Amino acid sequence: MLTVDFDRLRIAPGTRVIDVGCGAGRHSFEAYRRGADIIAFDLNTEDLAGVQTMFEAMAQAGEAPAGATARTVRGDALALPYPDNHFDIVIASEILEHVPADDQAIAELARVLKPGGDLVVTVPRWLPERVCWALSTEYHSNEGGHVRIYRAGELRDKIAGRGLRFVRSSHVHALHAPYWWLKCAVGVNNENNPLVRAYHKMLVWDMMSRPAVTRVAETLLDPLIGKSVALYFAKPAVQRAVV
Repeated sequence: MLTVDFDRLRIAPGTRVIDVGCGAGRHSFEAYRRGADIIAFDLNTEDLAGVQTMFEAMAQAGEAPAGATARTVRGDALALPYPDNHFDIVIASEILEHVPADDQAIAELARVLKPGGDLVVTVPRWLPERVCWALSTEYHSNEGGHVRIYRAGELRDKIAGRGLRFVRSSHVHALHAPYWWLKCAVGVNNENNPLVRAYHKMLVWDMMSRPAVTRVAETLLDPLIGKSVALYFAKPAVQRAVV
């Protein structure tokens, strides 16, 4: 399940991409499939081990173009170990809501992006996230949990303030919003609840089969209750000073 629309990103063989806060690697895998030189970057060693295993399996199965490279790097998003203007594309999906020092993280994302490059940031959307917080303290009050709820305009201005040009936004995963509301209502970790199990089964069916009925429903519902908002930016080829 991709939150980032890769058709909006200019990935070609040799495109240098970093997926900051890659988690289980879903966006890193897609970048690799499209021929990028991808770095899956995260603080979680266990997640990175799984991502590395998948990279190796993809290479053996020929799922990535010849010449594409993929590797994992453990590190802190607040201090990316790369020089200025290093990556053609920077992805930060569902990470900033976890980071107390988000201004510092945003500055790092902008710093390592090349002039002319693309940045895409995704976070939980305000309304669906606010419902989750209202229904369940357990949902967000845990180690590594969400520390804030963003309004899209607020986050857009934070990132634009680092010298990047806002391009577009989109809302995605509307069918997932009611699933999380349900989980918050019955207990976030209550996987045996029959309603939770039934809804999860539907989501798996949707992801595997992509039936027309759910595709149309999600397209109609995304502007209203899309679970995540994706913000796309470009770094101008001629940079202005950022104070």
